[in-house]
This record gives sequence, C-alpha cells and structure tokens, in this order.
Amino acid sequence: EEYGNCIKQLAAANIFPGDMPLKNFGVTRHGRVVFYDYDEIATLTDCNFRHIPKARTEEEEMQSGTWYTVGPDDIFPEEFRLFFSGNTKARKMFEEIHSELYSLDFWTELQDKIRDGYVVDVFPYRRAKRFDRGKNSQLAVFAD
Repeated sequence: EEYGNCIKQLAAANIFPGDMPLKNFGVTRHGRVVFYDYDEIATLTDCNFRHIPKARTEEEEMQSGTWYTVGPDDIFPEEFRLFFSGNTKARKMFEEIHSELYSLDFWTELQDKIRDGYVVDVFPYRRAKRFDRGKNSQLAVFAD
C-alpha cells in the first residue's frame, strides 16, 4: 500500500521516480516508504506518457525489440507491472489498491492539474491519525 502512496505523493509534487522497482524504495524506522534512486528522478510535467502502440504487422509483433520509436522522455505506464516481475503477491496487492498508476489517464490528468496550478494535498500520515474535516470535505488526497 505505502509503495503506491509514495509514488502518488512524489507525482503530486511534480516528481516522477523514473526507475520504480521495489528495490529502489525503502522503509524508514517510522514505517514510511521512501525512494532512493535519485539519479532517475524527472519533473513529472516534462515526461511524455504514452500508450504502447499496437503492432501493425505480425513481423513487428514478433520482433525482439520495440517496433516503435521511443523518445528520452517517453513513459509507458502499462509497463509498470514489470516492476513486480518475480513478486506476484506484491503485484496483486498493488493492483487492488493502486491500479490507476498503470493508466495513461492518471498521469496525463495529474500533469494537467499541476500545469494549471492545482496543488494536491499530501499527508504524511494515515487517515485514522488526521483530524476529521467532516463528510463534505472536498480535498483531493493521495494518502490513506
């Protein structure tokens, strides 16, 4: 759960943690997940989030490499599943809680909000520890 929250909180701060395998994250003594691979950080609004294009021919589909061009800022959210390559239990839990991170729309909508000056409220503590703001609170939150 906290791994996904960490990614969302970084993204809300206009930070994209380029290399997201679990090994690049750690847990503090206070139980918070942190990102360690600082040389891979990019400004979220500089990233070009894309869908992986469908192969046009059978030859393209069977190629060992990519059949489409990839720019230096191109990111394909549907590839994020690969970060759990050997850990099916973690992938299943992540997909139950944070599947929107695999969605192109999640990333492009967040980029638009950031460019429009919208600031997402990010809390460093769980909802149970926060003051109750009432049922009518309109805050967008990336932490539970």
